[in-house]
Amino acid sequence: MKNFKTWFSVVLITAVLTVNAQEEKKYKIHTVAFYNLENLFDTENDVEKNDEASPMMEIKADREEIYKKKVHNMARVISDIGNSITGNSPALLGVCEVENVKVMEDVANDPLLLAKDYGIVHFDSPDRRGIDVGLMYQKGLFQPISKSTHTLKIFDDNTRKRIYTRDQLLVSGNLEGELVHIIVNHWPSRRGGEARSRAKRVAAAKLNKHVMDSLQAINPYAKIITMGDLNDNPTNASVKDVLKAKRKQKDVKIRGIYNPFINMFKKQGLGTGAYRDSWSLFDQIMVTKPFLEKDYTHWSYYKAGIFNENYLVNKKGRYKGYPLRSFADGGFTNGFSDHFPVYIYLIKKTE
Repeated sequence: MKNFKTWFSVVLITAVLTVNAQEEKKYKIHTVAFYNLENLFDTENDVEKNDEASPMMEIKADREEIYKKKVHNMARVISDIGNSITGNSPALLGVCEVENVKVMEDVANDPLLLAKDYGIVHFDSPDRRGIDVGLMYQKGLFQPISKSTHTLKIFDDNTRKRIYTRDQLLVSGNLEGELVHIIVNHWPSRRGGEARSRAKRVAAAKLNKHVMDSLQAINPYAKIITMGDLNDNPTNASVKDVLKAKRKQKDVKIRGIYNPFINMFKKQGLGTGAYRDSWSLFDQIMVTKPFLEKDYTHWSYYKAGIFNENYLVNKKGRYKGYPLRSFADGGFTNGFSDHFPVYIYLIKKTE
């Protein structure tokens, strides 16, 4: 595994924003991020879900205090993503592995984030365990216009019984006056092996593509951001063949999509999670072509990265170098998540 620093140069961003005193206020910059919150469940048993199998519910002592620590740890990470460049936490943050809207509200109300005044978009999904996706947004920066949930219907190959999994969340709204569309995903896992489960993620990619196609049928120049834990790498069929995500910006045609995480994975060996000493980059953010315009008179894609600060990395033991997760061996580690967050920067001229 190569040095796990983000691939972009902070110097480049700083140079664009502060070349000299006359240009210091010429650009605005916002962070758009995604974070798998690793089993952020509350402490109450929901009789309509299989939440008793969650790591939080398996903890027998001091569960309420552990829950508060877990929430605070999530808020700490969120407050830090992009802050060194923008002076702010993410304007838009997609999340997954949340049980309900309450746990998202608890994160948003943590002292580290309370002043950011985050709004929340969440729908209960049909996932058997109650694992959902959601969107957090700073109300002063983004105003939702519409929100919808899109159900993925997949079936077991042998029994033909339906497999209940996460919906895909679509939120359209104005980012400081400019219409953007955000899709938040958490595609089916690799349970049973990558090959055996591949068709489920291909189906998820087809649904994601259908949602984007629907938006682009109305406006081919729709500014769409699709993000999530895809449980596939940028090189897998779901992303490469179904979404047809491109590695180079110049190859993206109208209605196409650009994936900055392809190069991170293929050329630099970077990842957001590890298993059996093999790194994966399941967490990705992709943007449609209108974000790639370089005059910066509207919100434009600038850079992407993996938020892998030192405090998020396991320092010792068998999993040294891995993300410092919250739960292991039936207990709470006071860690964070088994995934590193990912993010992109959007910039725009202020004049």
